Amino acid sequence: MAKISPMMIIPPVIFAALAGLFAAGMFRDNANELPSTFVGQQAPSVPVEAVQGTVQLTDADLRVGDVTIVNFWASWCPPCRAEHPNLLDLQAQGYRVAGINFRDQQAQASEYLINSKDPFFATGFDLRGRVAIDWGVTAPPETFIVGGDGTVLFRFVGPLIGSDYEQRFLPELAKAMAE
Repeated sequence: MAKISPMMIIPPVIFAALAGLFAAGMFRDNANELPSTFVGQQAPSVPVEAVQGTVQLTDADLRVGDVTIVNFWASWCPPCRAEHPNLLDLQAQGYRVAGINFRDQQAQASEYLINSKDPFFATGFDLRGRVAIDWGVTAPPETFIVGGDGTVLFRFVGPLIGSDYEQRFLPELAKAMAE
């Protein structure tokens, strides 16, 4: 009877372990949702500068007792432009919508808000994207629902449009408003 070398067993064992990890990842709840380490934690700091011609967003604005929607956007971002009408609609419905512009130029960001109508009660300007990194933002647009005490309640990756917006974001916003 031939002896089986341990070197013959190791590759199939490694393959089986990796296959098991991939399968577990595919079948987890919300497989398309990126986890956020900030959900349930206090919101990170906001930029110390505003988009020109707008009101400065402050850390205190996220802790005034009201739910705040914090949207990371850029004027050069096509998905940000696509979600803009929904941000205006949220503002028209009375929601507190704050905007943090990042990796943009002041002139372009300001011009965009003038030409497309500003949906934000206050803004932050994050030229180098350092604040976005602190929030865990991977690419614009990303939107957070922040409770009145400054706790991050929900993170939405991508534009606020379509069925994903209606089936995931709006129910989470309604839940936050009911709390």
